Amino acid sequence: MIRLDIDTWNKKLRHKAPNEIIDWALNLSANRIVTTSFGVYSEVLLSTMSKHDKEVRVVWCDTLYNQPSTYQHASNLTQKYNLNIIKYQSLLTKQQIDRTIGLPNLEDNNHSVFSEVVKLEPFRRALKEQDPDVWFTNIRVRQTEYRDKKDILSYSKDGILKVSPFYYWTDKDLDKYVEEHQLTKNFNYFDPIKALENRECGIHLQ
Repeated sequence: MIRLDIDTWNKKLRHKAPNEIIDWALNLSANRIVTTSFGVYSEVLLSTMSKHDKEVRVVWCDTLYNQPSTYQHASNLTQKYNLNIIKYQSLLTKQQIDRTIGLPNLEDNNHSVFSEVVKLEPFRRALKEQDPDVWFTNIRVRQTEYRDKKDILSYSKDGILKVSPFYYWTDKDLDKYVEEHQLTKNFNYFDPIKALENRECGIHLQ
């Protein structure tokens, strides 16, 4: 476990560029992961991380309910950056989930069960098996009420140091970065757990 005075370090890192934040964090431990959902701006973090650590473990919890375009996006980025993908998914097949739980909406009593089966349990399993000291994420301020209370550095419930290099970047900042570096966006990304754009999916509550 890495123990830091994160309030102090968040102040020091507040105006650093993402590359500088990543460089700083990489020196803390060689035991690190980066998580991705292959969402809208996923290539921003993955392309940046690949420049700093080509062997970093990329943990992807596939809900099994992604759009075909998301699977294509994942394939494209995996090949483009030769990503060291470690994929986790439900212990049940999609057919079993469809038959026993279905695809519930937010008001459905089965939604919490669905969330646990397709996302939360696989992610807890991923963290337990990978057991990282440092966890790079792409969470940003203004995404959800919960994320507004975080910062560049935060700790997971298990004491993993979470590093969000682009935390203070806006969509406009990211769009400019995407254009300047000729990256792609996954416009059709949909999270069946989150459902609403400003709702927390649960992974970052871990």
